[in-house]
Amino acid sequence: MGRVRLGGWQSPAAMPPRRLAAIFAICAIFAGLVAIFSSDYVHRLWGMIAVCGYGLALVALLGRRSWAPDLALGLSFAGALAVPLAWMAIRGLEQPEVAVVARSGASLIHHGTPYTDAAVLIGTQDPNAYNPYLPIMALFGVPRAVLGPSVLTDPRIWFGVVFLIVFWLALRAGGARDAFRWAVLVAACPVIAFELAVGGTDVPMVAFLCLGFGFLWQRRPVLAGLALGVGAAMKATAWPALLVAIALLAIRDGRRAVGSFTLTAIAVVVFCVGPFVVHPRALVENTIMFPLGLASVTSQASSPLPGHVIAGTGHLGHTIVVVLLAAAGLAVALSLVIRPPRSVPRAVLLLAGAMTLMFVLAPSTRFGYFIYPATLAIWLLAVLAGRAVPGDSAIPDPGAPPASSHTTWRTSPASRPAA
Repeated sequence: MGRVRLGGWQSPAAMPPRRLAAIFAICAIFAGLVAIFSSDYVHRLWGMIAVCGYGLALVALLGRRSWAPDLALGLSFAGALAVPLAWMAIRGLEQPEVAVVARSGASLIHHGTPYTDAAVLIGTQDPNAYNPYLPIMALFGVPRAVLGPSVLTDPRIWFGVVFLIVFWLALRAGGARDAFRWAVLVAACPVIAFELAVGGTDVPMVAFLCLGFGFLWQRRPVLAGLALGVGAAMKATAWPALLVAIALLAIRDGRRAVGSFTLTAIAVVVFCVGPFVVHPRALVENTIMFPLGLASVTSQASSPLPGHVIAGTGHLGHTIVVVLLAAAGLAVALSLVIRPPRSVPRAVLLLAGAMTLMFVLAPSTRFGYFIYPATLAIWLLAVLAGRAVPGDSAIPDPGAPPASSHTTWRTSPASRPAA
């Protein structure tokens, strides 16, 4: 079986100082570039604050004390996430999707649905009048609807709380040691901190994806179905994860596991989405037609990625993009049938690749969507590093199939065959 060398560190605190410093240096460079080149004031503000946090983290590591890594983690978390998020919440600085979630929460409380009626949407030219998220996302807007605007009712605060708890559980479910420090490091990196400070709607959902695959690593299909079902009831972006999980369970664990997982995930989605099917037109207009660019107004999400560029050329270009997106989806589905993933690492890498392809071809997309494949890859790396046993820095190659149905990813000197 192939081996991947991750350095033998099971905790960020156990990393060689130069490697941890390199991580913070890369983060600081990213934040600096955002502060200098972004045309969005909220983005630039995050970059200016975050670069100070990462810089202080680098300074903390110069002391070479045993507590220096923990101090650096704390400074990076505070500077890149806690301080800018709190400041923006106090000042009401946010991307439009935060207001969309807040309004959907108020609509859920007062009207019993998080969606604006389709008849009202026909005459609007405001893309933010649409709610492209599935019902669970509206729950993050309920505190503001009930208690009024404040720092503690800002949806981003609750996005962050849910992410930290669920991602910590996902690391533990995957078998990583020192899950708390890994969760803090990941939350402090720009992949999460930048997204969460300015918007954050994708952050809690990707944490549930990681948790679902963590439970799949434990061979607990019902819990995996619960986690991925919650993610799928937040945003349709999670739906490909259900197909990948089913393919993995089918080849690895058999029909019974597939049935348990599928029934659980479907039950969660039906329970969360079902009550709003009584107004199917509003549900379809908000969550399907608008994200696909087929509504009366198009999404503000834009980027120089191929899908958006081609769709912007006109009706023919948009049709071509939709066809390409459907063809890409079909190709991924066929790969799941012809060569299904036999391990969780393979499944996660396949899902990350499929999502990357989907975002590249989507007619309405932005670079922030790549938080999904990036966070899945970071979670996988943290789990694999955290599962390594001290004294044996080599772990099983995620590309290699397990030797048997009982093979685990933990290695120890005692488990190695004699020479």
